[in-house]
Amino acid sequence: MIMKLSELEAAPGSRKNRKRVGRGIGSGSGKTSGRGQKGQKSRSGGNPHPWFEGGQMPLYRRLPKRGFTNIFRKEYEVINLGQLIKLKNEGPVTPAVLKSKGMIHKIDLVKILGNGELTEAVTIHAHKFSKSAKDKIEKSGGKAITI
Repeated sequence: MIMKLSELEAAPGSRKNRKRVGRGIGSGSGKTSGRGQKGQKSRSGGNPHPWFEGGQMPLYRRLPKRGFTNIFRKEYEVINLGQLIKLKNEGPVTPAVLKSKGMIHKIDLVKILGNGELTEAVTIHAHKFSKSAKDKIEKSGGKAITI
C-alpha cells in the first residue's frame, strides 16, 4: 500500500473551527456573544487581573510584611558526591566540567555536599565543600581544592 500526498487527511477531531460569536440568534452565541447581560465582564476590555478583589483591599496588601532579604546573599549550585560518579574518567572535576555535562546551570558558585560515596580518587575543584564531603573525598584518596 503506497501513501499518496493527495490522500493525506488530518486525524479525526484534530481540526476544529473557531467559535464565531455575535453572528445571529440561530448560532447559539449571537446577540450578547455568550457574555450574559450587562456587568463588568460583558464590556470590552472589562476583565480585571486575576488577583483583583472588586475594590476590597487585596490579599497581598492585607498580609503583614515580615522578614529580611539579604541583597548580598551568595547562592551556590549544589552537587552531591553521588552525582560525581558519572564523571569518574573525566580527570579533575571543575565547575566548567560540571557545566559542560549539564549538572549545573551557571558557573558562578559551586558547593559539594557529602551525600553518596566515592569509590575512586578524584580531584575536585569547587568554591565550597561540606565537612562530610571533604572527609569522604580525602578518605577515597582524592583532593578537595577550594577555588
